[in-house]
Amino acid sequence: MKKIYYALSLLIIVGVILAACGGAEEKTITVGSKNWNEQYILGWMTLLALEDAGFTVENKIDTGGTAVCREALVNGEIDVYWEYTGTGWLTHLGNENAITDPQECYDKVKAADAENGLVWLDYAPFNNTYTLMMTIEDGEKYGVSSLSDVGAYLAENPDAKMCSDEEWTVRPDGYPALQEAYGWAVKKENVLTMEIGVTYKALRDGDCALSMGFATDGRIAAWDFFNLEDDKQFFPVYNPAPVVRQEVMDEYPEIADILRPIAKALTTEEMIRLNALADVGADLELDTGDEQDARDVACDFLVEKNILESCPE
Repeated sequence: MKKIYYALSLLIIVGVILAACGGAEEKTITVGSKNWNEQYILGWMTLLALEDAGFTVENKIDTGGTAVCREALVNGEIDVYWEYTGTGWLTHLGNENAITDPQECYDKVKAADAENGLVWLDYAPFNNTYTLMMTIEDGEKYGVSSLSDVGAYLAENPDAKMCSDEEWTVRPDGYPALQEAYGWAVKKENVLTMEIGVTYKALRDGDCALSMGFATDGRIAAWDFFNLEDDKQFFPVYNPAPVVRQEVMDEYPEIADILRPIAKALTTEEMIRLNALADVGADLELDTGDEQDARDVACDFLVEKNILESCPE
């Protein structure tokens, strides 16, 4: 009888130890993102890959704009989101001189942000720099192919309107510095501000002749726009990378290995394709029902690249 009690006691003790160990091994992390489709896709890739690796993930995708995401990361409200190297260098770190070499920009941002307790993991090859767009039709009609050409275009068309989101009109790497670098300006009353996703449709609908955008947006090629050549190399590089709080990396260093294959696979061509699936779908039209959810776009990509075996239900 004593042997039976001893065996039962031992089983109970072992069970308690295993339960405690199981609780201690639970890995939790909070994933955020900015508030447009490319960022949603990157956020979902991160969330799905971490869940597949055994993490319990709190979903805070669509955290907000650039400043909101940075503040949330610094304050510990989120643990990781994808930021762009040019944004880190100019906006978050307050530098004035743009860097046009991807590796140099990444190295400097990574080193500087380490002092802020933030870790920049491997960056993706694609460069989602800001861009100023026109329709191909207008570019050919007015002989505009570069940002330098815009000055002559505005002299002939002084009432031309430019569409932009509000953030770009005040950013240090945005419109204020752009007009100074190129020596031209759209009349203040002709700068129309709107949500970033609306700028493309406004250009297509003729509400403006020029529009800011992001170089990897799938609607540019789909809707017969083109990116004006940045012939003075004003725009800095904007390669995205997951940025993680240092204390989280100290606890879960494997995060770097989990997210590295995602970054390596994200070429410019792939990101344009993924963005187009979410932005306009196969028919290249907005709001017709064939636009794919960012989660589905992200998961299908991870399966295609053998990062996930299958998409979870």
